[in-house]
Amino acid sequence: MGRLRIAFMGSPDFAVPALRALHDAGHEIAAVYAQPPRPAGRGQKETPCPVHRAALELGLPVRTPARVKRDEAAHADFAALDLDVAVVAAYGLILPKPMLDAPRRGCLNIHASLLPRWRGAGPIQAAILAGDAETGITIMRMEEGLDTGPMLLRESVPIGPRATTPEIHDALAALGARLILRALEEDPPPVPQPEEGVTYAPKIAKEDGRLDWTQPADALDRRIRALTPWPGCFFAHGAETIRVLAAEPGAGGGPPGTVLDGAPTVACGSGALRLTRLQRAGRGALPAAEFLRGYALPPGDVLG
Repeated sequence: MGRLRIAFMGSPDFAVPALRALHDAGHEIAAVYAQPPRPAGRGQKETPCPVHRAALELGLPVRTPARVKRDEAAHADFAALDLDVAVVAAYGLILPKPMLDAPRRGCLNIHASLLPRWRGAGPIQAAILAGDAETGITIMRMEEGLDTGPMLLRESVPIGPRATTPEIHDALAALGARLILRALEEDPPPVPQPEEGVTYAPKIAKEDGRLDWTQPADALDRRIRALTPWPGCFFAHGAETIRVLAAEPGAGGGPPGTVLDGAPTVACGSGALRLTRLQRAGRGALPAAEFLRGYALPPGDVLG
């Protein structure tokens, strides 16, 4: 393989292990592309994304264009890097054809699913929500379509019965870092994605965290494990909005949303869910027993 001249394009924590692995392997990283700094925290201070911060720590040049799709100057700047390959991991911007075609070996994407299942923006959450037994990483050569390009490498990771998005995220981030090094070393032949089995993982919205108690308990359990910590799951109780950070299947039944006992266990469309970690707005997260010492959820109350 030898030393390759690379542009790395990524933004969130998921992409950081791959950037570090490429740097540690001795590749020449000509530029790191990341989303622009955005307001964050109580002071709404402009804050670089995780990949931007990692690149600065490694002494790598960073570019943060707000958009690239129709920016011909950005296309020319990218082509002028004279790249062997670009590595993309959850960058967040759609690359136009002139950029996809510029590197000699194209643009390779580290995608967090076993393509063609769960193309799109939220593949980890989608796999847990669906109750999939496994997910994985696919290294693919990018095309103009949404995650439609040919596959170079795939490797699976099991999704355990109590798996959470942070656990699967970290496992896949580490696997993606290992597989992209293999893909660059071995240059495996591209294999077209199967036409059967295509599913799409939409971008997660805040409202997706609202708990619909008419759903089965196992579906709500998966939703909490999939959408914690972001955007977080929640329900209404009177004027309060209460977040559920952890739960587990419980015993009992009744009208959906009804608090059944002092655990608290809540009746669902089928089965029941025992809430084990809760949080009021503006307060810290607490184990359920401690939470209930300061806030009452009496049996018989119906949650919204």
